Amino acid sequence: MTVSEQPIIPKDIVVHLGNPDDPNVENITVPFPEYVKNVASSEIYPTWPDSSIDANLYVIINYALNRIYTEWYRNQGYDFDITNSTAFDQAFVKDRDVFRNISIKSDELFNNYIRKEGSIEPYFTSFCDGVKVKCDGLSQWGTVPLAEEGKSALDILKNYYGDDIEIVENAPVSEDTESYPGTILRLGDIGNDVATIEVKLNRIGKNYPAIPQVEEDGVYGPKTEEAVKTFQKIFNLNPDGIVGKSTWYKINYIYTAVKELGELTSEGISVTDLYRPFADKLQLGSYGIEVKTLQYYLDFISFYNDNIDPVTIDGIFGEKTENAVKQFQKEYGLEVNGIVDLKNFRKLEEVYDDIYSSIPPETMSEYVDIYPGYVLFLGLSNPKVTLIQQYLKLISENTDYVSPVKVTGVYDNQTDKAVRQIQDRFAIPITGTVDPATWYQIIQLKDSFQEE
Repeated sequence: MTVSEQPIIPKDIVVHLGNPDDPNVENITVPFPEYVKNVASSEIYPTWPDSSIDANLYVIINYALNRIYTEWYRNQGYDFDITNSTAFDQAFVKDRDVFRNISIKSDELFNNYIRKEGSIEPYFTSFCDGVKVKCDGLSQWGTVPLAEEGKSALDILKNYYGDDIEIVENAPVSEDTESYPGTILRLGDIGNDVATIEVKLNRIGKNYPAIPQVEEDGVYGPKTEEAVKTFQKIFNLNPDGIVGKSTWYKINYIYTAVKELGELTSEGISVTDLYRPFADKLQLGSYGIEVKTLQYYLDFISFYNDNIDPVTIDGIFGEKTENAVKQFQKEYGLEVNGIVDLKNFRKLEEVYDDIYSSIPPETMSEYVDIYPGYVLFLGLSNPKVTLIQQYLKLISENTDYVSPVKVTGVYDNQTDKAVRQIQDRFAIPITGTVDPATWYQIIQLKDSFQEE
């Protein structure tokens, strides 16, 4: 089982200097450690005992990380991570001086966070001063006598949040904490981003039973599309069955709400919630349908770029594939490490699409068997559908595992069924849609029968 990485500590945090809906104040970008120092210097006193200061720093760090991890404000359409309004978040004073001992401790602790045992996300550490304001979370002033009793920072935190909390140390720091993958998800797509949506829709569906439960397999099939459409109808979005940025963040927002991730009563995100069926990275030794898709793109690009060697499309990430990946990375300004992550894959798709769209119309007949750069799916009607139906008809006439297909130019149920049969036969994710790997397999079958 593949699970996503642990929560990321942001390099920077964007602070809105006012109430969330006040458009007349500025957003400022602050390095995360400096943000922690500022808030701590605004919220607590440097003369407090060390374990009291540490406990409060953990709470301040966690509060901010929870806002970032759940994308609390960005899910609602805001362009910041947190406010400095104590009515909503925690105190932050622009350009204020910070206390030296708090600064030193912040540098030591900023990439540590608290979580509940069995949960992944930074726990929502609600808190108040405990004197002017009372709350169910941590009392800032209340940490002082506990520290004076000799309690450690963790003991103090357990006193307020329960014995089932733990501290995660040295979490990774990154500039990129935005969850949206940067491209729409639709019928026929496969990957971990699809799996993420399926997991969240299934959990939301427990509160909104009209949303049908789906397989959490990372395959954007008709059932996933229907679940997306139902979600969109319930929450007043365009019910097109496509997960663009607005739908992605609305799903995140509702998921955070039903799991109460921004509350002390948080249901938590478990390891099983983060199940990912596909490898996050492809590298030497990887194998499978994702590698075959990678090789298809590389081989096509190599035909137009002499600096990239052609590869065999066999689904095995060997040394020749690794070498071609490194050549591609060097050619297109990526880190040259031979490892294909999401950024690399998006660049491959972009380069492929650019080359395909630049082919002169008068020569397109020479490239009729090249994947068109988009998925073919149920209901689509165009010349590429006609072409694939012609090939499916030929295949069905020469095999006993593909049912008959009529050439109509419309991607109908017969076409969908035949595609699924081929996908099932050749261990391709069964979506009923024609993606690069399925396209390649159909072409291979067609060529084998034409040669006979």
